[in-house]
Parts: sequence; C-alpha cells; structure tokens
Amino acid sequence: MSTQQLSAKEKIQELWGTRPLIISGPCSAETEEQVLETAQQLAATGKVNMLRAGIWKPRTKPGMFEGIGTKGLPWLQKAKELTGLPTAVEVATAKQVQDALTFDVDVLWIGARTTVNPFSVQEVADALRGVDVPVLVKNPINPDLELWSGGVERIARAGIKKLGLIHRGFSSYGNTQFRNAPMWHLAIEMKLRYPELPIINDPSHICGKRDTLLEVAQKAIDLDYDGLMIESHIDPDNAWSDAKQQVTPARLKEMLETIIWRKEDVDNKDYHQALEKLRQQINHLDDEILQILAQRMKIADQIGQYKKENNITILQPNRWQEVMEKTISRGENLGLSRDFLSKFLDAVHLESINHQKKIMDA
Repeated sequence: MSTQQLSAKEKIQELWGTRPLIISGPCSAETEEQVLETAQQLAATGKVNMLRAGIWKPRTKPGMFEGIGTKGLPWLQKAKELTGLPTAVEVATAKQVQDALTFDVDVLWIGARTTVNPFSVQEVADALRGVDVPVLVKNPINPDLELWSGGVERIARAGIKKLGLIHRGFSSYGNTQFRNAPMWHLAIEMKLRYPELPIINDPSHICGKRDTLLEVAQKAIDLDYDGLMIESHIDPDNAWSDAKQQVTPARLKEMLETIIWRKEDVDNKDYHQALEKLRQQINHLDDEILQILAQRMKIADQIGQYKKENNITILQPNRWQEVMEKTISRGENLGLSRDFLSKFLDAVHLESINHQKKIMDA
C-alpha cells in the first residue's frame, strides 16, 4: 500500500467520526475546469470535509444528461490532489464500482433509484466484497423502510465496515412543497433501527430549489443528523443538471455559518436534572394517555356488542367525519397540528374498528 493510499484511508478514518460531516460538490461533473474550480472554492471555505460529484446520473427520462461517465473520474482524482478533499461518487453497477475504485474514489454512495431495486443493490454489494471503502446508502425513492434496511444489510453482508445513511426525501404524489417529501418520521425510524450508523441529510434533493435549503438543513441538525450533503456549483444557473437546487461555494459557506449547530448532550449537572424532571412528567402523561386509550377501547367493545345484537354495521363514515372535524378543530385550538391530529385519530379509529370486529366475529 502506498503512502498516499494510507494517508487517504487515515483521513477517511478521522472524517468518519466528524460531526457535522459536510459533503458538497456539483450535481454533475461537467468539465475538468468546472470540477477543479468548484473543488478549490469549496476547500477555500474551510467548511467542507468531502467533495462529491455525479459521474453517472440515472435520469427519469431518456434524452436527459446522464453524466459525463468514467472520463470524469480523473478530474475528481486531480481535484483531490489539489485540495486534499476526499472524494465521493454514486455507483449503481459493478462496473461503476470498479471504475470508481480504480481512480481512488474514497467514499461510494448508493442512490435512491438503486436502493429501490434489490437486484441492483446486490450487484453493487457483490462488487464490494473484499474492499475496504465506506458506503452510504440513500433512502429509496418510495417510502419503504424495508427496502432501505435491505440495502444496508446487503452492503453490510458484503463485509463493508463503514456504513452510513443518506436521507434525501421520498417521491410523493401530489406533493408541491418539496421535490421529495422529507417524511422525517421514516428517517427517524431508520436512525432508531441503526443508531450506530451516521445519517446524512441531503436537503438539495428534498427541496429541489435553493431558497429552502437552509430551513431543511437546520431541521436536520435539530434532529441530530450527523451531517449534510449539499450540491454546489460555480455557476448554478447554468448547471447541466438540477440547476435550481445548487448553490455557489460562497453561498454554501454563508448557509453553514448561519446554521445553529446543536449538540446531542452537554456535560452540565443542572441541565440533566432539569431535563430528567421534564422527562418524568412526560412519562407520567404517556402512562395516563395509555390508560385513557385502554378505557376508550373497552367502551368500543361495548359498542361492538350493541351493534352485533342489533345488526348494525361497524363503520359509520358520516358520524366519524363529523367527529374528526370537531376534534381536530378543538385540538388545533390547543396548539396541536392538523396533520398530527388526523394521523392520531385515524389510528385510534382503526384500533376501535378492530376491537368491534373481534366482538362481531366472536
């Protein structure tokens, strides 16, 4: 192993524990000049830990720019030599893995369109056997945690020791606020399933436009994400792909300086004592909520028995809709969000239906 290779591995080893880990670079490598200039400007910010660039771009429709291909890899290699920034690229096939490693790419990531296909993930996993390289796995384009988990497990079984997650949002029919709806609860669930894995937020692909990047990035940091992957281009408006969501290196620096970087914990006795008291209050309230829900379901059982004896259907949509609207209105006045109330009441209603169905079937 050469000194340069050892140095690169040592740098990645050090970076893997860095918080926040900032990965940035153009959506697509377009020309050598563009890659080198972007890399040098990003390195000059002093805020970026790793250089990313799209080499192969899986596009939704044919005829769109699908990446410069393998000839862009030497540009990244040169950018690393000039700036000292480790490099990261997306791979979707065994050949792409081989090419990336041939040109000393330091970190690979599996994109959303690949994670959704177990056959493709397995091909990449097979190509990674015996290789010591960190791999990040993006969430699949559809909101399916099992596919995301499956992707992580396939790569882990290939022997990859340094694994991480990238949350880039999910395709959502009818969604207008985001390019890809963040669905934060799914990312949080993955974080709970794999607490040992770093999770990186990708606000560029969640937002699809640069004016909301800061808001999403701040929320990710508030939720204890380990870092950010933000697309940056020296001339975003003329980028060959995803122009609207990229920012200049200078703007990226401003954003990163604006974000409030919160910590998971602090070494302060008074803080911990105050927090523990509040948590105990929440524990007591949660217990009361469970007791009340259990009592509610006992009444649902009685209703089910009455409906059974009188041959009345379980579901009565008009009444439930009326109850929903009144309850949501009262809840909003108490400071609860409509979205939460709707999901909560739907879950309670479904449990009530299940209780009544058991009575009907008995």
